Amino acid sequence: MQWELSDEQELFASSLREWIESKFPADTVRNLLDSGDTGTFTGALIGDGWWGVGYPEDAGGEGGGLLELALAAREFGRAAVPDAGWLAAALAAPLLSGPELSAQLSGERRFAVAIPADRAPALAPLAGDGERLTGTVRHVLGASDADVFLVPVAGADGAGMARVPAAATVVTADNLLDRSRTTGTVDFVDVPVGEVSAVDDLSRMGEIAAVLVAADALGSAERMLRLAVDYSMQRKQFGRYIGAFQAVKHAAAQMLVTVEAAYSTALYAAAAVDAGSGDAATVAAVAKAQVTGSVADLADSALTVHGAIGYTWEHDLHLFYKRAKLDRTLFGTPGAWNERIATALLADTGAAD
Repeated sequence: MQWELSDEQELFASSLREWIESKFPADTVRNLLDSGDTGTFTGALIGDGWWGVGYPEDAGGEGGGLLELALAAREFGRAAVPDAGWLAAALAAPLLSGPELSAQLSGERRFAVAIPADRAPALAPLAGDGERLTGTVRHVLGASDADVFLVPVAGADGAGMARVPAAATVVTADNLLDRSRTTGTVDFVDVPVGEVSAVDDLSRMGEIAAVLVAADALGSAERMLRLAVDYSMQRKQFGRYIGAFQAVKHAAAQMLVTVEAAYSTALYAAAAVDAGSGDAATVAAVAKAQVTGSVADLADSALTVHGAIGYTWEHDLHLFYKRAKLDRTLFGTPGAWNERIATALLADTGAAD
């Protein structure tokens, strides 16, 4: 499949970047993270019209698809903004009915899928009798900001997603090293089960999670590369800028290779899923495994280039370093996604035989 960004997509990405730089520069982001404020950024996205990009117009969105969402995720990663609510909404979207999606896009209700964010998306129904539900789900993305949880349940007709008001649950926020995303433990104690929709698996949600986390990692990588290069042209040792040393040049060159590869891999995966390509699931898995793993390594290289200042709270590098490390494990480690790739390739080999 051949693809390239359209002029409209390029304009969208550059416009969103300008908007973030104007409204959420690094100092503002730091203040939001220090105060635990996750609502201001989400409210700005909704109020200024960015929230609906990537969703159909007939549901109240601005049009576009997963590629536009990936471009947004890239910009959010580049700025380390608190976007857990946006990502949780994107993952919930394919599981929502038309009116529910419209309510989410208008900001009236926010949905979050009650599955663990530290593993690849999969159905793990909670215990219940069809009318009441009891159980605990750990590390739910965007749990503290959700109005309604979509909860996997087992019914007479198979697995499904129940709608449970967040007010009927107990949410305990996790203490993450990366404060730009939020997760929490959700306890369901004999809560009433609302509407239940049938769902066979979470494959579509898994593809979206893989692509958007990979795109987020891409944005973080681009920012860390820029920080490392800028610092190498400011810091002197032995009377020379450290950027003149061959070891630093090699490190920067390798970081650039990682960024370029991540760009092609993440955005191609978004385009493949958008187009319904037959190998979309495998391509998305490759993006999650390869991009997030290599960007986590890039973060270590960027930290090395910065030396001691890279470890300090005052320098912005730690925001992106922590984000990249969380992206590596968010919704499954590279190893977990490599297992999916191997399974798909073996299945294709078996079919060919």
